[in-house]
Amino acid sequence: MRNALTVDVEDYFHVSAFDSCVRPADWESMPSRVQGNTLRVLELFEELSVRGTFFMLGWVAERHPWLVRRIADAGHEIGCHGYAHRRITAQSPDVFRQDVQRAKSYLEDVGGKPVVGFRAPSWTITRSTLWALDILQQLGFTYDSSIFPIHHDIYGMPGAERFPHVMQCGQGLLAEFPPSTVVFSAGRRSFNFPVAGGGYLRLLPAPLIGRAYAALNSRNHPAVLYFHPWEIDPAQPRIPGRVPLRSRFRHYLNLGRMERKLRYLLTHHSFAPMAQVLEDTLGAGTMQTVSAPQGSFSGENAHV
Repeated sequence: MRNALTVDVEDYFHVSAFDSCVRPADWESMPSRVQGNTLRVLELFEELSVRGTFFMLGWVAERHPWLVRRIADAGHEIGCHGYAHRRITAQSPDVFRQDVQRAKSYLEDVGGKPVVGFRAPSWTITRSTLWALDILQQLGFTYDSSIFPIHHDIYGMPGAERFPHVMQCGQGLLAEFPPSTVVFSAGRRSFNFPVAGGGYLRLLPAPLIGRAYAALNSRNHPAVLYFHPWEIDPAQPRIPGRVPLRSRFRHYLNLGRMERKLRYLLTHHSFAPMAQVLEDTLGAGTMQTVSAPQGSFSGENAHV
């Protein structure tokens, strides 16, 4: 079974963990690492003959349009990660619409193909921002990968669907491909544990994540692997100032081991761009149509 290979293309200073330390006004003056790191990712994928989906930040794409073309020319899917990497929980519906439309239009102009997939910065489509799903459908997206069915201090929607499904949003349908989780039980309680990649892959042994993928695949569920180009760059500049301990731990943990872990997963499992995996799932008849999560309503009437 093919699993979804995804990359969130942003620079090390864009991450939400540093919101309290780095202002967007400072981004232009900070040493950029996203070009070289993304090229390393492309070289790794070419070496291992895999293709994936690159969710591009519009801010990065506007400054490095050649990078968008390089990704597209290598046969990878281009997805949208918004423009300014602002948490949706900090945006109004109108601001969100403008942010995403700006990024989507530019990526389509430069990449030369429709952009149909979206991933929210920091997974921040939550129960308080479900109006974003309707806006995405209205803007022409056919799928989203932003709803993380876990407990987390920044994001997450516990109890949400764990596997790819189709929802009625806006005036049509929108597919949702959640990041992968496995269920752990303790007595009468159970919870979803994340195994989709990123910091969770840096924290856990790669074979353990691989076993979780194999278990999902054995039940005809494709897995999602995600990471950021900065996660294979242990030499990246350290953020100056008073970085909160939790943020420092989350960002810098095991950066030097990430590429080796990615190699392990990419050589032991089958991967493809997310849009192709969704087509596989639809064709296999294993993707359900469900009601949108409770709280979803049209963007025109939404408020924060």
